[in-house]
Amino acid sequence: MTTTPKPVVCVFCGASSGTSPAHLAAARSLARTLHTANIKLVYGGGTVGLMGEVARTLVSLSGPSSVHGIIPQPLVRYEQNHDATDPTSHSIDEAIYGKTTVVKDMHTRKQMMAREVIDGGVGGGFVALSGGYGTLEELMEVTTWNQLGIHSMPVVVYNVDGYWDGLLSWVKNAVGTGFIAENNKEILVEARSAEDVLTQLKEYRNAEGRFNLTWDHEGA
Repeated sequence: MTTTPKPVVCVFCGASSGTSPAHLAAARSLARTLHTANIKLVYGGGTVGLMGEVARTLVSLSGPSSVHGIIPQPLVRYEQNHDATDPTSHSIDEAIYGKTTVVKDMHTRKQMMAREVIDGGVGGGFVALSGGYGTLEELMEVTTWNQLGIHSMPVVVYNVDGYWDGLLSWVKNAVGTGFIAENNKEILVEARSAEDVLTQLKEYRNAEGRFNLTWDHEGA
C-alpha cells in the first residue's frame, strides 16, 4: 500500500531572536500553523534564536518526528550544551528539537533540505522568516533554483513587521530595470501572517518565465 507523503516546509531563519518580540512570536505562530496543517519541518538544525523557537514549538505540538534539523559539523559548537571535548558529537535533544543530522558542509545541508521538500507531499515549500546573511543567501538560492527549473516548489517570505520590505522593493526595481523578467517577478511571494504563509504555499503557481532546463538532479 502506497502512502501519500506529508508535505515538508523548509524554514530559513536567524540563529538570533532579533530586537523585536514580533519575530519570536512569528516563529511560534508559523510552527502552530504547520502543526494544524500536519506539515513537517526541515530546517538548519539550530537550537537558538528563531531556528530553535520554530523547531521547539512544533515538536511540543506534533512530536519529534515532525522536525528534522540538518546542521554542518563546524556549527555544532555554537549549539546549547555542546561538548567541546568531542567535536564529532552533538547534544541536541531529539525530544525537544526533533531529529538532528550532522553533515560535513553547508552544501550538503542545503541539498538535503531541498530534497526533503521536493520529495514531500503537496503543500510544502520554502519559507523565510527573518534572519541575516545566511537566511538571505539560502532564500536567494532556492529562488534561483526555481527560476532555473532545478525545483518547482513555492518560495515564500514571511514578512514580519516589514522586515523583508527592502528585498521586495529590490525585486520590483530589478524588474523595472530589466534584470528580472516581468513574468518571473512572482517566483518569490510574500506572506504577512502564518496563516497567509499556508495560503501562499497552497495557491502558489510557478512563474511563466521559468527556464525549461534539465539538470540531472543538480543542486537538489
